[in-house]
Amino acid sequence: MKSFALLFLVVICGMGGLGQKVKPKKRSNGEEINFRTKTKDVCTMSMSGDEEMKLRIECRSQSMSYWCEFTGKPSVCRAFRNNPKIYWNQIAAELRKLPHACESTQVLKTTMCQRAPTEALMKQIAAGMEPEDLANQDKSVQKTSTSMRGAGKSSVKKLGKPPILPLIKPTQHGQGSENETEAMKLAREHCWESLHGFCSYIIGIFRG
Repeated sequence: MKSFALLFLVVICGMGGLGQKVKPKKRSNGEEINFRTKTKDVCTMSMSGDEEMKLRIECRSQSMSYWCEFTGKPSVCRAFRNNPKIYWNQIAAELRKLPHACESTQVLKTTMCQRAPTEALMKQIAAGMEPEDLANQDKSVQKTSTSMRGAGKSSVKKLGKPPILPLIKPTQHGQGSENETEAMKLAREHCWESLHGFCSYIIGIFRG
């Protein structure tokens, strides 16, 4: 009886294992593969997603920078589920043979998934490019505007408040001015306060 119960338990466990789906080995999102094309363009290939994968390729040549994106479901391919790393390395190897990583690559194919359904293929959905000179010019303009803003702030700090100039009283010239001053001085010394103006006038006449 005990042996029958043990056999029944083994059969149940085996059936449960058969019912489980084989999970694909996932390549971590954000992992990158660097490569060079036939014309020495420097490229980076990054993958993201789970069941439906997204592939982005960014390249830089001497005259321009360009990029393209692909999407597909390589997980329906059994070989991809067994070893996705080999799958992406095969795509990178095919791209190395091309002079331009995003031209003439509407569909990316690998030898390990040749018999897989069409939905397993990575198909191009977007692409773009930018002249390298324009990209460098935009960066230089941003740096120049930043440095000019910094220089403007420093110059304002250095200027500060304008200096206050001392007031200079106008000097009196001529013999007449000296006589009037002395006449007023004598008038203050020898005359009453109410007669200062009159005394000063008289003294000024006598002093010539």
